[in-house]
Amino acid sequence: MGDQLPITFQEYIKLPELGIDVSNISFNTLTLQSDKFICIREKTGAKEQVCIVDLEDTSKTFRRPITADSAIMNPENKIIALKAGRNLQVFNLEMKAKVKSCTMTDDVQFWRWITPFDIALVTETSVLHWSIEGTSSPVKQFDRHANLNGTQIIGYTTNAKMNWMALIGISAPQGRIVGSMQLYNKDRGASQPIEAHAAEFSEIRLEGAAQPTQVFAFASRGANGSKMHVVEIDHVEGNPVFQKRSVEMMFPAEAVNDFPVSMQAGPKYEVVYMVTKFGFIHVYDLETGACIFTNRISGDTVFVTARHENGIIAVNRKGQVLSVCVNEDTVIPYILQNTGNVELAFRMASRANLPGADQLYVQRFQQLMGQNQFNEAAKMAANSPRGMLRTENTINQLKHLQSAPGQLSPILQYFATILEKGELNRHESIELARPVLASNRKALLEKWLKEDKLECSEELGDIVHPHDATLALSVYLRANVPAKVVLCFAQSGQFDKIVLYCKKVGFTPEWVQLLVQIARVDGDKACDFALSLVKEDPPLITADQVVGVFSSQNLVQQTTRFLLDALKDNRESDAQLQTKLLELNLLNAPQVADAILGNGMFSHFDRAYIAQLAEKAGLYQRALELYDNLDDIKRVAVHTEVLDGEWLIGYFGNLSVGDSLAVLRQMLEHNRAQNMQVVVQAATKYSDLLGAQNIIEIFEDLQCNEGLYYYLGAVVNVTEDPAVVFKYIQAAVATGQIKEVERVVRDNNHYDAEKVKNYLKEAALPDQLPLIIVCDRYDYVHDLVLYLYSNGMAKYIEVYVQQVNPGRLPQVVGALLDVDCDESIVKSLISATPAQFSIADLVSEVEKRNRLKTLHRWLEAKASEGAQDTGLYNALAKIYIDSNYDPEKFLSSNKLYDPRVVGAYSEKRDPNLAFLAYSQGECDDELLRLTSENGMFKQQARYLIKRRDLSLWSKALSGDDQHALNPSHRRQLVDQVVSYALPEAEDPEEVSVCVKAFMAANLPQELIELLERIILEPTPFSNNNNLQNLLILTAVKVEPTRVADYIGRLNNFDAPDVAEICINNGLHEEAFNIYKRFEVNADAIGVLIDHVGSLDRAYEYAERCDQPDVWSRLGRAQLDGLRIKDAIDSYVRADDASNFGDVIAVATRAGKFDDLVRFLLMARKKVREPVIESELLFAYAKTERLTDLEDMLHGPNIAQVQKVGDRCYDEGLFEAARLLFQSVSNWARLASTLVRLGDYQAAVDCGRKANSTAVWRDVHGACIAEREFRLAQICALHLIVHAEELEPMIRLYEASGHVDELCTLLENGLGLERAHMGMFTELAVLYCKYRPTQIMDHLKLYWSRVNIPKVIRACEAAHLWPELVFLYVHYDEFDNAAQTIIAHSADAWEHASFKDIIVKASNVELYYKALRFYLNEQPLLLSDLLAVMMPRIDHTRVVSMFVKSDNIPLIKPYLVSAQATNNKAVNEAFNDLLIEEEDFVGLRNSIDNHDNFDAIGLAQRLEKHELLEFRRIAAHLYNQAKRWRQSLTLSKKDKLYKDAMTTARVSGSVEIAEDLLRYFVESGNAACFSACLFTCYDIVRSDVVMELAWRHGLANEAMPYFINLVREYQVKVDHLVEEVGELKVKVEKNAGPANAVAGPNQLMGPAGINGRLLLGHAGSANNAQPFASNLGSAHGSTPSMGGL
Repeated sequence: MGDQLPITFQEYIKLPELGIDVSNISFNTLTLQSDKFICIREKTGAKEQVCIVDLEDTSKTFRRPITADSAIMNPENKIIALKAGRNLQVFNLEMKAKVKSCTMTDDVQFWRWITPFDIALVTETSVLHWSIEGTSSPVKQFDRHANLNGTQIIGYTTNAKMNWMALIGISAPQGRIVGSMQLYNKDRGASQPIEAHAAEFSEIRLEGAAQPTQVFAFASRGANGSKMHVVEIDHVEGNPVFQKRSVEMMFPAEAVNDFPVSMQAGPKYEVVYMVTKFGFIHVYDLETGACIFTNRISGDTVFVTARHENGIIAVNRKGQVLSVCVNEDTVIPYILQNTGNVELAFRMASRANLPGADQLYVQRFQQLMGQNQFNEAAKMAANSPRGMLRTENTINQLKHLQSAPGQLSPILQYFATILEKGELNRHESIELARPVLASNRKALLEKWLKEDKLECSEELGDIVHPHDATLALSVYLRANVPAKVVLCFAQSGQFDKIVLYCKKVGFTPEWVQLLVQIARVDGDKACDFALSLVKEDPPLITADQVVGVFSSQNLVQQTTRFLLDALKDNRESDAQLQTKLLELNLLNAPQVADAILGNGMFSHFDRAYIAQLAEKAGLYQRALELYDNLDDIKRVAVHTEVLDGEWLIGYFGNLSVGDSLAVLRQMLEHNRAQNMQVVVQAATKYSDLLGAQNIIEIFEDLQCNEGLYYYLGAVVNVTEDPAVVFKYIQAAVATGQIKEVERVVRDNNHYDAEKVKNYLKEAALPDQLPLIIVCDRYDYVHDLVLYLYSNGMAKYIEVYVQQVNPGRLPQVVGALLDVDCDESIVKSLISATPAQFSIADLVSEVEKRNRLKTLHRWLEAKASEGAQDTGLYNALAKIYIDSNYDPEKFLSSNKLYDPRVVGAYSEKRDPNLAFLAYSQGECDDELLRLTSENGMFKQQARYLIKRRDLSLWSKALSGDDQHALNPSHRRQLVDQVVSYALPEAEDPEEVSVCVKAFMAANLPQELIELLERIILEPTPFSNNNNLQNLLILTAVKVEPTRVADYIGRLNNFDAPDVAEICINNGLHEEAFNIYKRFEVNADAIGVLIDHVGSLDRAYEYAERCDQPDVWSRLGRAQLDGLRIKDAIDSYVRADDASNFGDVIAVATRAGKFDDLVRFLLMARKKVREPVIESELLFAYAKTERLTDLEDMLHGPNIAQVQKVGDRCYDEGLFEAARLLFQSVSNWARLASTLVRLGDYQAAVDCGRKANSTAVWRDVHGACIAEREFRLAQICALHLIVHAEELEPMIRLYEASGHVDELCTLLENGLGLERAHMGMFTELAVLYCKYRPTQIMDHLKLYWSRVNIPKVIRACEAAHLWPELVFLYVHYDEFDNAAQTIIAHSADAWEHASFKDIIVKASNVELYYKALRFYLNEQPLLLSDLLAVMMPRIDHTRVVSMFVKSDNIPLIKPYLVSAQATNNKAVNEAFNDLLIEEEDFVGLRNSIDNHDNFDAIGLAQRLEKHELLEFRRIAAHLYNQAKRWRQSLTLSKKDKLYKDAMTTARVSGSVEIAEDLLRYFVESGNAACFSACLFTCYDIVRSDVVMELAWRHGLANEAMPYFINLVREYQVKVDHLVEEVGELKVKVEKNAGPANAVAGPNQLMGPAGINGRLLLGHAGSANNAQPFASNLGSAHGSTPSMGGL
């Protein structure tokens, strides 16, 4: 313990490991305002950003692109304050919003957060506070003192009230760091300059002080020494005066220039932490000023600190974030052993509740008690750390002590001290509550409970309950005593809280009894309570139980409400309860039952039974809904006077077809007048379902004609059954409803028209309009006309065509003509009919009968009237053609006839008229057919040219589906076109369409013939450019031999395009001649190169032309032909460097670098491209012209030297690569190159300059290969700090067999700043493999920095079991640790550590595995193991395990402890063990205190035991089980008569007691007989006792019993006489003269004494028992009059 430090030192993180450059870690760039965030301003080149490190979770570190002079994070929230010049801004990073901003008039030299809402600002002249709340500007606090002029401000602090402030700065006059501080008091407005480097405000609590004392600590190191001062500020009246403390600060000899940097208070321990620049930590006690500890925590400068819980957190120059705090476990022993300051240790342990001074406290307490300083001893016990003296023994000592006059008693002093600073424990709370409640000071108890000053327990609640049930409830709740809490809730009527509470704490009370109690008090609350119980999952009480309770209390309304809610899920299992609910309400509240049934909530109740009840209750609708029997339905359904008609109609939808028809018939038979409307409506609604014929049959059978008519009238409009419609028509005719017949035949579409037509003819209606409508709708016009005409009803014919349907006139005229009606009648009918018919139809009808001329005059009259009907003019055209009445004129001039109709009519009569008609109407198909069939090709050719329609040309030249191609016809057509039609054309569009048509028809020969006729012969189109192009192109495709002739004869064609087409068609010479004729030299040589394929002809042509573009074209071709030298010559002659990329690529592939140098030198003059110069450098390297290469490098160039160097490196040109890399200072590549050249030392030097991972890896690998381990280690130390490089390196070393060098490397690397987890982990793995003796030491030092899972796998592979357990424990894998210990106990087991591990295991099965392990290997330590495992093990399983192995005695201590759970297995095992040990006292105690065991089984075993005491226990067990006779038998057998008498008395059974009396009489034991009478006095009957005593001569023994009995009866009679006398007086007083007839002795009125009945046994007066025998209880107690 003495070697342990009094502080806890921890390295939180290393900022460089988070990617923060060390150069950005300084006082000016890093701020630490609290232990939550670190804020760093980073600058990389021109990029500036702010990095915010979350110290609670470094993975949440984030960066923001912020440019600012300073940034500070809020001490609690993600709020950042930024300073840029004189502009200040505050931003909320989470809400992404600006909080506040301001602009200062002076520069801010220093700022920091002093609270989460206030920022302190220090300018050159003053100090200001700026609140981020509201809109206020910074408020000036005080002016800076002159002593701070020229200093660097490093700190500013205030006290909690912010009325004291301290500003600190440092300066360096004469090479010494001087601290200057200004202490300012806001209340006084005064400042004091002090020489100090660091300061802090805090508070301490002095002994005897009512309030904390405010202190100010500051430290300085000056020329005269180093001191730390603590002074009091703001003295509180009544507190002791704090004496100023000044202590020397010790600095090591090597820290001559060291000075305090910061101070932070630790309020809990009342200490102050001081950190110096050189990284030393000083811990001082504030009250005494004593130095507790001094040591160095950092080898680098610490420049910023902040408070961390009750310690300090700091950052040094290397970016280490360190924290220091008092170690509570070691600080007191450290003070005692190293400083010897006992008083300091005593005070610190007391105020901070620290361990380590326990023995000291005990000694001092005993000393004070021995000196009779009881109050001091009480205070000391109350303040003892961790309550070590706050025990029951201490309280008992203090309770019995007397206090000095005028002082508190020691016990009260003890309680007062504890209450002042904390809370009482369980025993203390009970001891204090008794006197407080006894003195009726309940308010004090309530106050302490609200302040959590008392520890609540069941005993405390029991004490409080008689005084205040509500307060007791509060205590029970806090103490978690569910049974008592539920009882209090029920007593106070807070039923709604019971279930919630029980669920919360997992308590299960007797719900049924609780519900009964609540139901007696408040039925509605009981209902709510029951619902809450039933709704639990699983339900806490069944609905049947609730209904039973409510029914017993006659709570009908509550039962209904409960069942409605409980049964809302409509489960089949609740059928009985559904029936119960409906039955209850049908009998008591039919309206409620009606509503329930109406809602359809339930479907599983007894429908038949409920239907009967509903019918009896007059709920016929509900009865119908529930009945299934047809007779029941028919019986109820006839009551339409009380049933809702709409519902009843809907009800039929639920019945079968047969049942519905039967009910309808029954309703009509029962009361036709009343029920007919409903029957008709039902029949109408369900007509489709029931069948119209069935319904009609019912109406007809019952002769209900009116109902039939109404029914059919309702369905006729929706039915599609022709028979139904016909039936309705018949009914309407029979009833004289002609208008209805007319409507139906007009509007209905589903009747049999033929059948109706015939019926109407036979019916001979007075009005034939229905028949006319039928015939008109279904096209029976011919039959109608014949019927009307033959029956002399011509007027109806006129009515038909003039009023009903004029459009039927053509059919009517046709029918009249068929019956040879006079033409004049027909003409007059036509003239009189409105013009609403089709003339074409009329003409067609007349024309069919060859009577067309009949209409001639009428048609001309219509035409003269201006009619536009096409049929009219078709008819006239036909008449003119047949009569040859100048048809050409009519066909040419009239545009209203249909050309197709007229043309088709004329084809056989005169083809020329047909051609005329077709051409007028542009009837192309008909015209083509007509001219082809009649050989009219000239007319056809002219028509085609004039039409200018390509699709029409296509039909004529190629044919289609309608016009099959006839070659002879096409040839005749072409001849006509070429010879006559086209030469006549003057419109270019006509020619163009014709040419396109020939092209589209693929007639090249004919097209050439056509074009030669147009172009080569003099025509207006001879010089047309398009036609010339077309002629040549057609010849190219069809007649290539003519192309050269056409090229020579024509001069207005597009030469480039034609030449290109010639090339595409293989006419290369023709194309070359075209280019040559038009002097397109570049294209001409292109033809020679690309198509003719003659580079020689191309070279000759280029020599003749001698043009640069021609040479360039030739050079490209030569380059493609791999004539590299010739190509370069051509490019040089062309002075063309444009194709440098291809030249470079081809020459490089061919290795022609000498020729390439010539080209590149030319190209470099023409084009300034990096590629050219880069290739030139590479060509120099390849041709080993290193001198030229160096010259070019030293001169101006734009070459990509780096890439060229890489190429040289890849090609193995290392000397050239060295020159190139050296010229661009690429140390990385230069190092690799030097490695290839074998210069390793120079390579390492370059590696340092490059500082690249890849370089170090390359150089390192080369050094390893050459066994240069010293150089390899230098390289490796730069590699292993990168985690991704570590594993490949380890594989390299292991593969090479250099394990020792690898371990040495990693050991040296652990001290690096950037040492990471992988290094520690891999070293641990190596130790496991190769140096197992070193692994444990390594893990103990660095377990927190290794990858534990990986090392675990290594330890498993190496069978290092202790190390594996160590890792599992530190990785919180306690299950695996325990299993490892069990599996490898020889190496890994240690009892104390195994106990610590097993209790933390999550898999409970491990507990039992551990027990089996200990049973096999360490049986004597089982009890110790079970003691720590007890809270989580299954006691039944444990007992079963040891019972099976017959090792129960080994766990006796465990059984004793586990009996507190009252577990059955534990109790039985322990009882068996006690029986085996013959410990009857322990067995009796176990039985009495723990009742969860098989009592009867144990009693049966014990009654056969050889020891008497065990048989007594058996009798005792029978008593507890109320098996009195077995207990008596056992007691009588062992002659334990006293036990027998006690059993009889406890049983309360008259029979058992009297049997025992008879036993004593029969056995002649008079003394026991007398004793039994005394013991069982309240049970035995006096007559039985008297009889036994008289018959057996035991009068003397029974006399005490009789004396007591007579005395008891005498007292009862006296009381009765007294009460009767009082009643008599009252009766006489209340009775008037009218009531005096009964006489003075009448004591009983008509209702007994005082209006109450006295009921006894029936019988005569002779058989009545004595009056007194009816009084009192069975135990002989004396009743008062209230008991009557």
